[in-house]
Amino acid sequence: MSYETAIEQMYELGHELAQTPVRKFDLAHMRVLLKGLGNPELRFRSVLIAGTNGKGSTAATLASILQASGLKTGLYTSPHLIRINERIRINGDSISDGDFEMHHKIVDRTAKRLVEEGRLPWHPSFFEMLTAMAFQYFARNNPDIVVLEVGMGGRLDATNVVHPLVSIITDISLDHQKYLGETISEIAREKAGIIRTDGVVVTLPQMPEANDAIGNTTLDLGAQAVNAVLYVPPVSPGSTDTLSRDREKIAIRNTYPLDVMGTEIIVDSPLAGRHQLRNLALAIASAVELHNQGMVQITPQSIERGIRETRWLGRFQTVPVTNNSPECVFDVAHNPAGAWALRSTLSSAYRNSTGGPNIVLVFGVMRDKAVREMTEILFPIATHVIVTHADNPRSASADEIRLAAERGGNTSIEECADVAEAMERARALAGADDVIVVTGSIYIVGEAMRTLGIRI
Repeated sequence: MSYETAIEQMYELGHELAQTPVRKFDLAHMRVLLKGLGNPELRFRSVLIAGTNGKGSTAATLASILQASGLKTGLYTSPHLIRINERIRINGDSISDGDFEMHHKIVDRTAKRLVEEGRLPWHPSFFEMLTAMAFQYFARNNPDIVVLEVGMGGRLDATNVVHPLVSIITDISLDHQKYLGETISEIAREKAGIIRTDGVVVTLPQMPEANDAIGNTTLDLGAQAVNAVLYVPPVSPGSTDTLSRDREKIAIRNTYPLDVMGTEIIVDSPLAGRHQLRNLALAIASAVELHNQGMVQITPQSIERGIRETRWLGRFQTVPVTNNSPECVFDVAHNPAGAWALRSTLSSAYRNSTGGPNIVLVFGVMRDKAVREMTEILFPIATHVIVTHADNPRSASADEIRLAAERGGNTSIEECADVAEAMERARALAGADDVIVVTGSIYIVGEAMRTLGIRI
């Protein structure tokens, strides 16, 4: 079997949310699969992160801090931008094609045997397969610690079979209501499913319903709650967004002084936007907690360095600017909360521009998302709106997006058949001093990056 065949077979399994009928999520099946593989999830230490927004940024920042502290660090995230290998990393390096192929063969062969023996009712899903492959890869390569991002929800997510040293819950908002519940309280209870009996959970105050759900679960399980609010900077002159913009590049960073472990450090993060300060705080608090547990050795200096060296693409990421070429901003905002964060960051980034640049918005979204709400947030700030769709069965068509936007009062919209055509049209509309913003879904951003030849 080749790497290409392994990838093809993975995608033939289909996304869990696109299956008809949708199979019930069940950790019992994941445990059977992992037992058949020799329980690789028990052979490495881990941190588990759930939440609606910010869990990927928190995971990437924490992994970078741990790596800067001299630890061999695994990172498992989803979805990917350009290549599936991005989801499984050690010390920032994606799993090789050869290792991906090998671990796919091992997990697939095991899964088929378990189905034949009647121990599994059907072949594992795409995400269950990939998670098992990641666990196999980490178990064989002996990282000091692995940072795991939950795929969806938490309680029944395939990652939720590990015994994490720390559980982290990022900001919770409405998303995936069909699967997680219609209210913040219901969704928060699903996220809180990653908390362990007598374990540790790191979080921040958020909506009252989410606070209650997390707090009640923590009390019921006798877990320890660590409040990361100590590391959220005040909105004051000591906490600033800085913008460096010229014809070579645009760089927007969060920079502020912070007392960590009795030492003042300068937090200089490449992840732009006020919303990222909460994710940074969660990562810092978790690193300090791991140090306090005696599990790893962390220093203020390694925290400072790890934050500075964090690399997490597609989060208000800008491409280099050349003469007579517009800036291009990529952001994977995929729900209303993410859309508001993007709108706020755009406002902050360009507030010093005289009159502000024209924004050409390239937008595509999955049809199971809050499409109309997202268009109401983002479309009014754009001079031109181009809607398109990703090469994904869950992707809303351009026409579906246009109809949803019109119901919200937005009418000046162009449709393009695919992302490549949308990017070509955006470049034709945007002047040298304008900004092209690509957003709505990680799949849209990933395809746009491939169109421009951007590599991970």
